[in-house]
Amino acid sequence: MPETSGAEGVDQYATSPSGIRICFRDYGDKADPAMLLVAGLGEDLTFWTDSFVGSLVTRGFRVVAIDNRDVGQSTFVTAPPPGLWRQIAGRPRDDAYALADMAQDGIGVLDHLGISRVHLVGRSMGGMIAQTIAATAPERVLSLTSLYSTTGAKKVGQPALSTIRLLAAPPARTRTAAVRAHLRLTRHIAGTEHPIDDAAEAAIAARGWDRGAGDLAAGTARQIQAIQRSGDRTAQLSKITAPTLVINGDRDPLVDPSGGAATVQAIRSAQHVVIPGMGHHIPETLVDPITSYIAQHANRVGEGGNHVRIS
Repeated sequence: MPETSGAEGVDQYATSPSGIRICFRDYGDKADPAMLLVAGLGEDLTFWTDSFVGSLVTRGFRVVAIDNRDVGQSTFVTAPPPGLWRQIAGRPRDDAYALADMAQDGIGVLDHLGISRVHLVGRSMGGMIAQTIAATAPERVLSLTSLYSTTGAKKVGQPALSTIRLLAAPPARTRTAAVRAHLRLTRHIAGTEHPIDDAAEAAIAARGWDRGAGDLAAGTARQIQAIQRSGDRTAQLSKITAPTLVINGDRDPLVDPSGGAATVQAIRSAQHVVIPGMGHHIPETLVDPITSYIAQHANRVGEGGNHVRIS
């Protein structure tokens, strides 16, 4: 039997020299190529659904999913969160951490597991973190897949006003309110062709609330200012040498599709897949095609190529 990666699907922890503790789950055969999944703003590792992770494991990858700092079971930092108006104005506090710090958290998990090189997959803010790892630690990266993410440039990838209004609503303070807020936002951002499964999404939101080790609203606010503190990363992205695949939908009201196009422009030889009708969400109907694109990309790298052939 293949040697699996320890307590599969169970929360494990890696602590960095700075004292940040990152929770992770490790799936699949240790002998398979490693793939690191980095989730988006306010999302814990369980937002990568069992079907998504399982599809990648079935396709021959050891999958490691992490809770970013300030979400899930990872460390919630002690610095006060930025206020709403500071977030709207894009003025992070002086004590804000940056995407580079979150990138180091991910590298710390790889070091803890003894993984020298990895296929990176990040979505939304997680795409920004994965991009940062690829730009600053190229020796650790086999390939990069950036899902509905952007470059940080102010003229691209911006949310629609309707989305900003939803995001500016008072934060949920109960489990029931968190589920309702998640459903309301996810229905809005999911795109036009892939309606959400309300029951499945409610379960995801409830599980995320239950796993939160700190104030989730404050954590999300600090993650937002990490993005803002990092600013326009276009020049940094131009340094990425890892084979890169950019995937986004054409109906995304949270990160406008222009963010995906700008990412492709910034990264040399990046390949671009635009999925019609998809928004800022991976519904069950898109799990198989998206994991297929990711696996094709990673396998192509393993075979010595650097391009994805899209059929």
